Amino acid sequence: MNNNKMISSPQARLTALSASFKDVLKLGRHYVELLDQLAETEDAQEMLAATTQLAELDLQNTFVDFPQHYQAADYYLIFMGRLLEKHGIDAIQISENSRHQFIARIEPIADSDSFKFQLGEDGEAAFTEQGEQEPLFYLDLANRFFQFNNQALVNYFIVRALKKHTDLELRDAVKPLIAFAQELATDLDFTINLGILNTDNTERFALARPDLDLTVIDRLFVATAENDYMLMNLPRNNGAELMLDQGIKLDIAFDPDDYSQQWFFAVKDPDSRVSFFDTLLHYNLIRQWYLNNRAELAVRSDKLVVAPADEEESFEQPTEVFQPDSEQAEREEGELGDRK
Repeated sequence: MNNNKMISSPQARLTALSASFKDVLKLGRHYVELLDQLAETEDAQEMLAATTQLAELDLQNTFVDFPQHYQAADYYLIFMGRLLEKHGIDAIQISENSRHQFIARIEPIADSDSFKFQLGEDGEAAFTEQGEQEPLFYLDLANRFFQFNNQALVNYFIVRALKKHTDLELRDAVKPLIAFAQELATDLDFTINLGILNTDNTERFALARPDLDLTVIDRLFVATAENDYMLMNLPRNNGAELMLDQGIKLDIAFDPDDYSQQWFFAVKDPDSRVSFFDTLLHYNLIRQWYLNNRAELAVRSDKLVVAPADEEESFEQPTEVFQPDSEQAEREEGELGDRK
């Protein structure tokens, strides 16, 4: 007798239904325990463990429909909210929409845009702005990795949001995102990549392109003539340094001792509080120069690639930051040909 005939008998069907209910009840108890753990614990490790299991839990059953439950992306957002809550940060408001999906709004720009996580096939969750679908950062719970997306930060905050909000409002909106990354590193030993939000004076923000047309720097020289800032050549003729206020300096340079001569931005701040992102946000001179020459100046994103267990971690370079359109690319190729 085959399985189809066996399951079609009344006894077999009742037995299968009974077994299914038992499985569902067991799964339901485990599900409730995980929900309670994520909702009530103050231990970051327990928050992470509950979120990881909830995101992977399969509640599908042939005989029994589970009551309303959330999707994997929702648990990521709840986890983010709980970790911020643990540290007394309430600038990110998390609520449930009419489709029973969790969304986040960030003070002081809560009236403008909403955000939620979107899961990829590679296990990463992208914290994504819902208007233009900009993934501001990526979160990988299994491999304990977090990184900001440089391209999306510029697209969302510098190109679009700055048209509706002040630079100070956007600076405050970024703070809880940075705090979340730092809490992941401190509480859960995550590897984090702050990208252009990094304020370390030793950080170099490499350009996506391997070389730089020096006329781009000439354009900045011309622009400084209408401002109180001074642009100086670096001592070894390896770039230029823009003198800003409060002792802050912005370098566009390459290391003359490095054979690759990779161009990069570097911010020098006496208090180590200013990032390259901050210079784009607060200084109109730098912002306009960068955006007008973005094809040449776009900052690269170095994306960590998680290798198999028997291999070391490696970096995939470069992750594309900016692609000029085809007409612009042809125009640039023509200019290069003329210079040759």
